[in-house]
Amino acid sequence: MIKLIGVTKSFGNNHILRGVDLTVDRGTSFVIIGGSGTGKSITIKSILGLVTPDAGKITVDGQDVTQTDRDAFLARFGMLFQGAALFDSLPVWQNVAFRLLRGSLKRPKDEARQIAIEKLRRVGLTSDVADRLPAELSGGMQKRVGLARAIAADPEIIFFDEPTTGLDPIMAGVINDLIREIVAEMGATAITITHDMTSVRAIADNVAMLHDGVIQWAGPVGDIDTSGDPFLDQFIHGREIGPIEAIR
Repeated sequence: MIKLIGVTKSFGNNHILRGVDLTVDRGTSFVIIGGSGTGKSITIKSILGLVTPDAGKITVDGQDVTQTDRDAFLARFGMLFQGAALFDSLPVWQNVAFRLLRGSLKRPKDEARQIAIEKLRRVGLTSDVADRLPAELSGGMQKRVGLARAIAADPEIIFFDEPTTGLDPIMAGVINDLIREIVAEMGATAITITHDMTSVRAIADNVAMLHDGVIQWAGPVGDIDTSGDPFLDQFIHGREIGPIEAIR
């Protein structure tokens, strides 16, 4: 479904991606791990066309992302942003239905509201939440609203950016379970970027470690503990000693 071949991206002398090769199969849950500043977010932005790579090629469903109708292309995606990224001034249902109230996916207002309430229910929130403002919700509830928004238009591909950051372990587990269930139900292709190894083990089919601008290791989630790769081993066990230099 998604393929990156030799993708590079630099900002001045800061070389972020140095030749990323990646293949994400249709209908699978793919997780990208790696330290802060290793290029995980730039990789996702490149797939979406928000950042233009300096070299290399990215295809989605066989189509070059630089040669697509942007509205139709982006309509295929949903995204759960880090920190939920809700619009403070809009009630919850309008946050969830944001894409359904404008652009190529526009629906009548009543229909958009009904879909929003349906998606809120899917993530475990009752209809009385629909007319509240985001500030009235807990962090875990805001994350669920963000998840409901990500799936509101039934996308083929969903990106999850640090989905459990800032959540307590119990709520993080709830979000992980919801992500796994929803991706399976929708048959969607999912890419998650995270530092949380509990999330990785809960939601991934396949994992790739991005380090120093390249994919250091990639394979099934069941192989991460026996990979034999010293970079991956150090990262997943949180060891200070190893090939990845710890910045004090």
